[in-house]
Amino acid sequence: MKNLFFCFVFFCLMNSYAQTLLQPDRVFDGEAMHEKWVVLVEGNSISYVGAVAGLKIPKGTMAIDLQGTTLMPGIIEGHSHLLLHPYNETDWNDQVLKESPVERAIRATVHAKKSLLAGITTMRDLGSEGAGYADVYLKKTIEDGIIPGPRLLVAGPAIVATGAYGPKGFYDGVTVPLGAEPVSGIDEAIQTVRRQMGNGVDFIKIYADYRWTPGAPSEPTFLPEEIEVMVRTATSAGKYVVAHASTPEGMRRAILGGVETIEHGDHGTAEIFKLMQEKGVAFCPTLAAGDAIERYKGWNTTLGPEPENITEKKKTFKLAIESGVSIIFGGDVGVFPHGENYRELQLMVAYGMQPIAVLQSATAINARVFHLNNLGKLQKNYMADIIAIEGNPAKDISSMQNVRFVMKDGEVYKNEGK
Repeated sequence: MKNLFFCFVFFCLMNSYAQTLLQPDRVFDGEAMHEKWVVLVEGNSISYVGAVAGLKIPKGTMAIDLQGTTLMPGIIEGHSHLLLHPYNETDWNDQVLKESPVERAIRATVHAKKSLLAGITTMRDLGSEGAGYADVYLKKTIEDGIIPGPRLLVAGPAIVATGAYGPKGFYDGVTVPLGAEPVSGIDEAIQTVRRQMGNGVDFIKIYADYRWTPGAPSEPTFLPEEIEVMVRTATSAGKYVVAHASTPEGMRRAILGGVETIEHGDHGTAEIFKLMQEKGVAFCPTLAAGDAIERYKGWNTTLGPEPENITEKKKTFKLAIESGVSIIFGGDVGVFPHGENYRELQLMVAYGMQPIAVLQSATAINARVFHLNNLGKLQKNYMADIIAIEGNPAKDISSMQNVRFVMKDGEVYKNEGK
C-alpha cells in the first residue's frame, strides 16, 4: 500500500507540471541513436529533442533523471490478440468455445495494462477470435480513461471464407461459435465489410488462406475477385485491409487484391516478397508465435533438432530481408503472454535483422505503415508516447525486456528512474 501511495503521489505531481524534461544517456528518435540528447515534453506533445546545450529550459520544468537508459518512442505492436491468452494455458478451441466474451474482455483489461507497462503504447489488434466486437469496446474504455492500456487499432471479428475457419471437428449437425465472420460471394463480402466498419473497426482483416479441414495444409480461401471487392469497399470508406496468409498463392492473391500488410507469410518465396516490395505491401512475420507453438509441443532449444517450421521461418525471414520489403514488428502476442512482446524483437535479431532496423520497425516503420502520422518518432510536435529502456538496445536487443519508464499521451504510467 505504501508503494502504491508514493506512485500515486508521483503521478499527481508529474502531471501537474506544464513541462517535463527527460534526461537519459541516449535517445533513439525512431531512426537513429543519439548520445547525450534530452527530450522536453509540454502537455501531451514533444517540444524539443536534441542536445541539452541547445535548449533553454522553461521555468518550472520538472526534470526526470533516466541515467543508464535509452529513451525512445513508445513501441507500436503490429499484431496482437488482447482477447486471447497463451495456448499452453487454454488451447484456442476452448478459449472460443468455453470462455464467455465477458470473461475474455475482463482478461483483456489485464492484458492491456501489462502491455502498456511493457512499453507498448500503441497496439494493432488483429481480431477478437470469437468475441465479437469486444475489442472495439475495449478500445473505448481505454480512450475514456476507464482502464489503462495502449492506443488500439482494432479489426473486430475478422473475415473468413465460409467453411474455412474453426473451431472444427464437430459433425455437420452441430452449430458452434466461430473465431471469425464467414462470407461467400461478392454481395456477402461487401455487406460484411460495411457492417464491420459500421460497428467501429479501424481496418479489415481477412484470411486469404487457411486449413479447410483439421490437420490439413493451408490452401487459398477467397477468390481474387472477393478479395478485390473487400479492399475496394474498405478503401472507399477510408479504411484498409490486411491479410492472414502463409501460402505463396494466398499471399499473391492478397497482394494483387490490394491489401496493405501480409501477416505470417510462413512459406513466402523470393518472387512473392519481390512482388510485395513492388506493390508497397508490408510484411509482419510473427516469429514469436511460431516459436512459442513449437515450445508448447515440447521443443527445447538446447536439446534435440530444430523443428522444420522454425527452419522454414528463418529461411522465409531471410528472403524478406533480402527483398527490401518493409518489415513490421508484430509477434502475434496472445499466443504467448501479453507483456512479453520483446520476444519478437529478440527473434528478429536472432533470425538476421540488425538491432537498429528492428527498433525502426517497432516505431517509425509501424507508424508509417499504420497511418499514424504523429507517432513512432521523438520529434517536435509528435505525441508524447515515450519509453526508457535500461541499457542500449541497439547493442543488446534483450535489454528491451527492461522498461524503466512509460509515458503515453504525456502521462507517466511507469517510472523507475533515479
